[in-house]
Amino acid sequence: MMKRSLLGISMVAALTLSACGGGDSSSDTTAPAGDAPAAGAIDLSGVCPAKVILQTDWNPESEHGMLYQLIGAGYEVDTEKVAVRGDLVANGEKTGVQVEVRPGGPAVGYQQVTALLYQDPEIMLGFTSTDEAVSNSVEKPTKAVFAPFNINPQIIMWDPATYADAKTIADLKEPGVKVRYFDGAAYMDYFTANGILDKKQVDGTYDGTPASFVAAGGKDAQQGFGTAEPYFYEKVLKDWMKPVAYQYIHDAGWTAYASSLGGTPESLSKNAECLKKLVPVMQQALLDYVQSPDTTNAMILDAVNQFNNGWVYDAGQAAASVEKQLADKLVANSPDGTLGSFDLQRVTDFIALATPVYQTTGAKVKEGLTAEDIVTNEFIDPNIKLG
Repeated sequence: MMKRSLLGISMVAALTLSACGGGDSSSDTTAPAGDAPAAGAIDLSGVCPAKVILQTDWNPESEHGMLYQLIGAGYEVDTEKVAVRGDLVANGEKTGVQVEVRPGGPAVGYQQVTALLYQDPEIMLGFTSTDEAVSNSVEKPTKAVFAPFNINPQIIMWDPATYADAKTIADLKEPGVKVRYFDGAAYMDYFTANGILDKKQVDGTYDGTPASFVAAGGKDAQQGFGTAEPYFYEKVLKDWMKPVAYQYIHDAGWTAYASSLGGTPESLSKNAECLKKLVPVMQQALLDYVQSPDTTNAMILDAVNQFNNGWVYDAGQAAASVEKQLADKLVANSPDGTLGSFDLQRVTDFIALATPVYQTTGAKVKEGLTAEDIVTNEFIDPNIKLG
């Protein structure tokens, strides 16, 4: 299970949220459900539920921007139920249905999104990952329909001043650098089983806060997100305020898709006609978001501010995340040239790589599991591309 890190919950008193925004995007009222789309607009009212519910795996942040991009002006931030909802828009026009984006992490007791999909059948799609889908393929199978991230943002990071010669995660092995991570992360089992790191040096006590990394004074490494921690540690964290070096776990061999939109087999079957129209709308929302994120980032920051649960996030972090998503090609066209599609050969290869890892941890992997069991491109519009 890939857990999102808690960036400095203990630092709340020292850090100030700087939320940009304003205008009608910060309204607290929701337009009536069922508003008819304008002439020529995409109409989802005939095939989709009156309210499309989408579940993320963490607090509102730029990594989820394509979902918040779907929400039109006049949205509502529901602090009681912890959700953001409003008109589902495509190209700025109402589609005739509502959309509700539900944050994960603390809002759901840190439950895995797959579990939430099975607990609440009203959730059409939620953030899943390829490794999560493999490990749950017997007991809680899911299939992903859209891959916003072509590359998983997760990293291992270290202090370049202390380890000047380290360029990759594997370079941390010889000096025996302690590497902290969230216990249970399968990628670490892969790293140790394949000699990338030694079992003696990995430490599953990472709690998501910067405290241990800072206290070690550069001697230890830890997991993070390339779209978050490097900026946060250099620009925001007053106890560090210098660069960190890092490598994506994807580039070290663990090539799972992360934060893909997936659902249960029952949900996909029930909503197949909706998904034919909705998934291309999501693809376009991702394209629109990364090209012009400011308005949606204002919504994200407004939600963070209103939820007020200790999540530290500001306008600089939000903007830097989008820049990093593009610069490091985390958001990029698939090998087939399409934004948001899955490379089926990559998924096939990952299943072969991950299955032995999961078997050693006791997870039940479906016998004969194929890429087509856990991902599909059937709803993807191949004409939507990142230029």
